[in-house]
Amino acid sequence: MYSFTRYVSDLFHGDLGTSIRTGRPVLEELRIFFPATLELAFGALLLALLIGIPLGILSAVWRNRWLDHLVRIMAITGISTPAFWLGLGVIVLFYGHLQILPGGGRLDDWLDPPTHVTGFYLLDALLEGNGEVFFNALQHLILPALTLAFVHLGIVARQIRSAMLEQLSEDYIRTARASGLPGWYIVLCYALPNALIPSITVLGLALGDLLYGASAHRNRFLPGPGNGAWVVTSIQALDFPAVMGFAVVVSFAYVLVNLVVDLLYLWIDPRIGRGGGE
Repeated sequence: MYSFTRYVSDLFHGDLGTSIRTGRPVLEELRIFFPATLELAFGALLLALLIGIPLGILSAVWRNRWLDHLVRIMAITGISTPAFWLGLGVIVLFYGHLQILPGGGRLDDWLDPPTHVTGFYLLDALLEGNGEVFFNALQHLILPALTLAFVHLGIVARQIRSAMLEQLSEDYIRTARASGLPGWYIVLCYALPNALIPSITVLGLALGDLLYGASAHRNRFLPGPGNGAWVVTSIQALDFPAVMGFAVVVSFAYVLVNLVVDLLYLWIDPRIGRGGGE
């Protein structure tokens, strides 16, 4: 009981303990390895949003047409495809056969990493003004980000489609159409903002899931530096402080994501903060 109380007390002071394997503070090691995972998770989420939201909108607008059927097939395929199988497949195709994308790591071996500011190679390279490192890091990020994004864009597309169909059947949409407003203006400026409200929860949970996916799948099938390899090595070495520290950080990330989701609700629809408005 004393050990648990002391551990919790240290947590409030930002102390996650000391790694048994390396002898360094766990927080210091997470600062080294976690940015690679966050960069991959944010990249995958950005791709899932940039692809999934337009597909969901088009699927709802052209309901029961060929594009709607195609999007639904893609969504079901993305949801049902195991990420580990997809990861192996894209490595074999794009790295092994086509040889158009690198298969692992964050940079080519002959390039030096950018000066460490945030730990995100893309952002640090921009801050440094190093275009060569930026584009090389972007090439290394595309393959794992596309793999994780494909698994989640189906969820995003289906959620947006469902919410858009519900909004497009509302009375205010029919009133807007009767007023002579352009169709795409109604879809993007009236229906989409309201459709995003129920979709934000799914998007937030997707980001939380991507934090795990970016750790596990980068380490297992898209090898490169990140906290996935660090956690696996810590587990094999029975480095309990490191494993517990990682679990605490990921749990905190889930809580933070839910907080951001609630704040986004208020930003999109201020009436929520007033109890629904009049």
